[in-house]
Amino acid sequence: MRHLMSPLDLSVEELDNLLDLAQDIEASPQKYAHACEGKKLATLFYEPSTRTRLSHEAAMLNLGGSVLGFSSADSSSASKGESVSDTIRTVSCYADICAMRHPKEGAPMVACQHSSIPVINAGDGGHQHPTQTLTDLLTIRNVKSRLDNLTIGLCGDLKFGRTVHSLINALVRYTGIRFILISPEELRLPEYIRHDVLDRNHIEYKEVVRLEDAMPDLDILYMTRVQKERFFNEEDYVRMKDFYILDKEKMKLAPEDMYVLHPLPRVNEISVDVDDDPRAAYFRQVQYGVYVRMALILTLLDIHVD
Repeated sequence: MRHLMSPLDLSVEELDNLLDLAQDIEASPQKYAHACEGKKLATLFYEPSTRTRLSHEAAMLNLGGSVLGFSSADSSSASKGESVSDTIRTVSCYADICAMRHPKEGAPMVACQHSSIPVINAGDGGHQHPTQTLTDLLTIRNVKSRLDNLTIGLCGDLKFGRTVHSLINALVRYTGIRFILISPEELRLPEYIRHDVLDRNHIEYKEVVRLEDAMPDLDILYMTRVQKERFFNEEDYVRMKDFYILDKEKMKLAPEDMYVLHPLPRVNEISVDVDDDPRAAYFRQVQYGVYVRMALILTLLDIHVD
């Protein structure tokens, strides 16, 4: 039995195989429509989510399975003080696989240590978000036809953004990857990621404050929102929330084959006037998220479709 806690739980070969499977699902969805008949997915979401929860549920339904679960800690026995380990022991009696999102770093890891079913980390605090990373990798591979020799701009909240942290960890395993880290001083990428991931793997990167300075050099621009829920006081959030706004004027500075990704939800860091630009890939990214989660469910349940 396998779990997915981090993108690093999959080797590069396994990652490429999973992305190949996701692309086959996109091309031939009917082939997989009954692959999980009789199987149940539990979604254990201790904090709010739209895309991650619904895409896991859509993935299982598309595979012919069924879903159960809760969408907030208040609607679960966590509100009565039940531990994560007791919850997952209970849920293991009801479902065949589960996806867990939790505000505390490491909670899904605790769950997988006490679970008798595969556990998918659907986001834990500011730590990891591996299924979003798989979605990002599939999107990048589809729009650029490769995952190597790319210059990736990461913009916005690089300090608390778990999607950014997971994506960096995954991409450093491919050759020719270069990062441009675009953030205000207060939201810089944590030192441990710069030293333990980028420096240790000899990855080329530079840090800039102005988005305009990075645009001409990018293959991919990965925008993130400033996350209100990660700030300790309202004043700091208000000061930071509009630091970057991608609009049509800034898009004129980018190459014609640069694509914009965003894990969503967006607030106002991407102007709606960018949505019609063919380089805006963030809603395609949402659709790819369903395919990649279908592929992940099949992989963790060890279900093979000829």
